[in-house]
Amino acid sequence: MSANGYEKLELFIDGEFRQGSEGKTEDVVNPADESVLGELPHASKTDLDEALAAADRMFPVWRDTPAVQRAQVLNRAGQLMRERMDSIARTMTMEQGKVLNEARLEVGVSAEICEWYAGESMRAYGRIIPGRTANSRGMVLKEPVGPVAALTPWNFPAYTPMRKISAALAAGCSVVIKASEETPGTCVAIARVFQDAGLPDGVLNLVFGVPAEVSEYLIPHPAIRKISFTGSVPVGKLLSSMAGEHMKRATMELGGHSPVIVFDDADTEKVVKMVIGGKFRNAGQVCISPTRFYVQENKYGEFVNRFTEMAEAMNVTNGLEEGADMGPLANPRRLDAMSGFVADAREHGADVRTGGERIGNQGFFFQPTVMADVPEDARIMNEEPFGPVVPVTTFKEFDEVIERANKLEFGLASYAFTSDDNKATALANKLESGMVGVNSLAISLPEAPFGGIKDSGHGSEGGIEGLEAYQNTKFVQHWAA
Repeated sequence: MSANGYEKLELFIDGEFRQGSEGKTEDVVNPADESVLGELPHASKTDLDEALAAADRMFPVWRDTPAVQRAQVLNRAGQLMRERMDSIARTMTMEQGKVLNEARLEVGVSAEICEWYAGESMRAYGRIIPGRTANSRGMVLKEPVGPVAALTPWNFPAYTPMRKISAALAAGCSVVIKASEETPGTCVAIARVFQDAGLPDGVLNLVFGVPAEVSEYLIPHPAIRKISFTGSVPVGKLLSSMAGEHMKRATMELGGHSPVIVFDDADTEKVVKMVIGGKFRNAGQVCISPTRFYVQENKYGEFVNRFTEMAEAMNVTNGLEEGADMGPLANPRRLDAMSGFVADAREHGADVRTGGERIGNQGFFFQPTVMADVPEDARIMNEEPFGPVVPVTTFKEFDEVIERANKLEFGLASYAFTSDDNKATALANKLESGMVGVNSLAISLPEAPFGGIKDSGHGSEGGIEGLEAYQNTKFVQHWAA
């Protein structure tokens, strides 16, 4: 741990924390004040080869480790995550910007994910298929797919790596993970947790570098048998095609643009209080963030006014400060993107009710922004905003809003609010997305599948589906000799 309370930045290869062999580094910047938190080492090709060799060598060892012993390591790792919650959360807030309470919650959920997969590791069940003769039977076996290349983004530095690492380890796979270079300290802390939990050296390896160069080296490598990526749609499509060239399994959790449908029969006050927390969580930098708001005519004015009031009351400041409701954006790219979305919406006739500007000139802070009467052809209604900007528009009829909600190529998450159970059932059936929240935003749970359809990716993390993503299915036909 550094003097400022930030995690010491290192690679983790074959059980050793170390610097890169060629000395290349990059600065990690605090988005709240733009200070340099530390220097992140980059892995050279030699370092990558050593990480891959370790994962390849240790795969059969970890694969053959009894499930109950794998579960013990995962449970111990979950326990250590809880014990180190404050220090890991502080590192996360410093490097990513989210408020400290959100960071603590993320660490806690990450521990829960680890513990969930500890249990699932002992439930990698196959099945028996009755034989066609008296002296035969068929068996379906579930086996670990092999060494995994995991690639994770900056917005959830603990949660996203832990979903991939814990599921892979539970299945019996070894891992080479490239976490985000913008938020590396949290994943370094996770690697320390697994080492201290008793994970054998070489089963988990952590590297950093130029993202395109590292992924282009890891994915085709013969040691890697599975790729798991969370990130943008364009990069996901590129990496998916790269994996396809080598016939490697891939889970792609990509971007979204989640519609939120509020019907006249919903309780406006209850909906706004629920949704505003979800919208401005992590400054809106969440792949399943509610991002396109469709409010039925009779509740439209009330909804916009109340949402605006609550947005204006938010305390936007350094996430380490007491009473912070929202921290900075993660990087200056997001500032430019928010300004562009707001300017475009204004040009299309949207009414900016509150916000729309950068806060100050130090740190990457942006005002919580609410825009009313946003037309469908504005960029923000068609491109994922990934920030604290809320476009609201109105609708008249059920079929009309379903068509508008489903019009984009995204299909990650959708939300709807209604007191009509028949309408709720119809929404669940008709909304085209991998996850649907009806009267709830709580769609990301350790025990439930998480993933999208259409351009939002394929495959699931979480739940039993998350374990199956790291398993091969083998059929054995056994005849008595």
